[in-house]
Amino acid sequence: MERRATARLTICIALAAGLAAPAWSAEEQKLYRWVDEHGVVHYGDSVPPEYADADKEILNPHGITLDVVRGKKSEEELAEERRQQELAEQRELQRRQDQALLATYLSVDEIIMHRDRRVELFKAQARVTELYLRNLERRLEQLREIAARYRPYNDDPDAEMIDPALSADIAETRETIERHRQNLERFREDEKNIVASFNHDIDRFKALKGLD
Repeated sequence: MERRATARLTICIALAAGLAAPAWSAEEQKLYRWVDEHGVVHYGDSVPPEYADADKEILNPHGITLDVVRGKKSEEELAEERRQQELAEQRELQRRQDQALLATYLSVDEIIMHRDRRVELFKAQARVTELYLRNLERRLEQLREIAARYRPYNDDPDAEMIDPALSADIAETRETIERHRQNLERFREDEKNIVASFNHDIDRFKALKGLD
């Protein structure tokens, strides 16, 4: 028991002596290392103002690097960082798209079937719009035939002025026709885009699966 007590006392005294010993302070004894524009390496306890924006290392008294302080980046470096960031984001986006593609389809035939179903929806919308347009165009022609009896569509000075309701009906029919023509054009454009998108998915699926 006495030996154990003596050993514990010795350890405590050693720890206390170690804690009391002066320690090196990074704040008080900083040593900097930097390289000038000519490639010459410099050391010092402070960095001259003209090199404040340069990269620098903080060393301990034994010359070991403790930290690296990055200087101000050039426009070229910042542009390269942005480019690398964009590339990383694109790679991550492609990775997620590939993951979703492989999780959604088991074969190329499934992608083709899905593509054809989507295309048929656009074709059906286009057919309905085309039919509606033909009816509207016939109606507009009938309205024009009626309006031809009245001024300002008729040059006869004795002709009556057109009824405002008829003029409004003609204008509204024209606007509706134009709106549906735009819808029809959009349906056709959407169909092209969806086909291109699915064909891209097919090519990507083949590449990921190693198919010919």
